[in-house]
Amino acid sequence: MRLGVLDVGSNTVHLLVVDAHRGGHPDPMRSEKAQLRLAEHIEAGRLTEAGTARLVRAVARAKATAAIAGCEELVAFATSALRDAGNSAEVLSRVRTETGVELRLLSGEDEARYTFLAVRRWCGWSAGRLLVLDIGGGSLELAIGRDEDPDVALSVPLGAGRLTRQRLPGDPPARRDVEALAADLDVVLAPIARRIREIGPYDLAVGTSKTFRSLARLAGAAPSSDGPRAVRTLTDAGLRQLFGFISRMASPDLAGLDGVSPGRAHQLVAGALVAGAAMRALSVDELRICPWALREGVILHRLDTLGVPAPSQRSWPLTDRQPRRALRVAQ
Repeated sequence: MRLGVLDVGSNTVHLLVVDAHRGGHPDPMRSEKAQLRLAEHIEAGRLTEAGTARLVRAVARAKATAAIAGCEELVAFATSALRDAGNSAEVLSRVRTETGVELRLLSGEDEARYTFLAVRRWCGWSAGRLLVLDIGGGSLELAIGRDEDPDVALSVPLGAGRLTRQRLPGDPPARRDVEALAADLDVVLAPIARRIREIGPYDLAVGTSKTFRSLARLAGAAPSSDGPRAVRTLTDAGLRQLFGFISRMASPDLAGLDGVSPGRAHQLVAGALVAGAAMRALSVDELRICPWALREGVILHRLDTLGVPAPSQRSWPLTDRQPRRALRVAQ
């Protein structure tokens, strides 16, 4: 089937179209992003009218693109930016009314579990017990386990964008702000690391998503042109060496580096601080970089449930069933 997955995050609204079937490898067919930076439109704890209007337009465009691409179904979800908004229910209702798309608001634990599923499928059973780290714009997700569902899945509000806005106002950030944030990260992550270590030692530590990919590339990992199957790693030593370089650069200069997205360059220093603190807290010397993350986990979960009767608690139970090849919006 051709499936569209719409990810409404803190930085972007990202539509990924794949061809896939149950038990098969999702084959990406189209990817389209809109840089909304929704988290920057949160004022007094609410998503602004301007931010809501931009979101509605972006979702409507994505739905139209999915239909043109021949998607049989569109699965849509939102993460930390809308989780943080006190008016999220109103925003989701307006999106549904004006576009017909039902955005599911994922919890942080949902994000960690779906991402873990994606990493497990990519790395395979031979990887043993996996430790997975994912730095997003609004939150840091951590998970550990031997199976496809992790033993522990956690989310903490330590996203690169959030910390940039709250703690690193300078460009480049002032050294005192960097040092203060690094010290606070160590304190916050200490009890989280203890809980994860209670599960037992990991066999492979994995980093996912854009922040880790960018940091690995800057530290010398293979470029994206080498394809997703090139083995990429990020070491603690490499990250420390890299940080001394990027922490003194302004975001326009960072945006010119290979592997850094212009829209995320301003939050790279905060992302590197979170990555370093998490690796220290969990005694990780090296991370394997996985090209699959949350979107792929959502896709795999949806494919796993194809043809399965929908109990009341199933994610995205289908309504409004239409003939094959007609776009369905998953509820």
